[in-house]
Amino acid sequence: MTLGSGVDFVAPRRPVELSVIGGRGHYEAVIEAVLAARTSVWVATANLKELMIEDHRARPGVRRRLGGKTYRSILGVLADLAARGVELRFLHAERPSRPFRAELARQPGLAGALELRLCPRVHLKAVIVDGALLYLGSANWTGAGLGARGSGRRNFELGVVTDDGPLLDQVQALYERIWTGGECGACKLRALCPGPLDAVAPSPAPTPAPAPKRARARATARRKR
Repeated sequence: MTLGSGVDFVAPRRPVELSVIGGRGHYEAVIEAVLAARTSVWVATANLKELMIEDHRARPGVRRRLGGKTYRSILGVLADLAARGVELRFLHAERPSRPFRAELARQPGLAGALELRLCPRVHLKAVIVDGALLYLGSANWTGAGLGARGSGRRNFELGVVTDDGPLLDQVQALYERIWTGGECGACKLRALCPGPLDAVAPSPAPTPAPAPKRARARATARRKR
């Protein structure tokens, strides 16, 4: 059922297979999926902050403490993904935090690879990995939101994770509409916007890694329609 625009709608009811996640479950389901991304990571978040994750890499000359944990910025992980051709998009409502900006400046591999676009009206929270996994929920892209902080310090968050094709298509279409400025022309906050997205030059298409089988099958099915 359409209510008049690409962002105002009520989708018909239908059965969808999904998993409900809370708290630390965000780290296990969402962050782990991002770490394994092969083609793309799209994020929508109101707040965009530095995010420290557990570092399980074995590095020469660095002794791991028994029972101890080491951490690294997820921006370093995103730089590794960018080097493999993974498309990285962050759609956010507020200026990234100072620690995020400082760490981004220390990651030359993300220059021109990590796309950041700001829209003050963005309040949805979504993570789409490889066009094949979707997170929708309450968590912002922060350590407290995505379960990276310890028990007793992280937020109380709830969300769902699914690989449902029609739902992925719908959310990606909405994301793309906002990302490309499809709502900017009629926006009543345009005069207050730091940079309307319809004025942003389109980015060159990345050269992605081979898509997972599920994503390739879905793309093939679309072409046959």
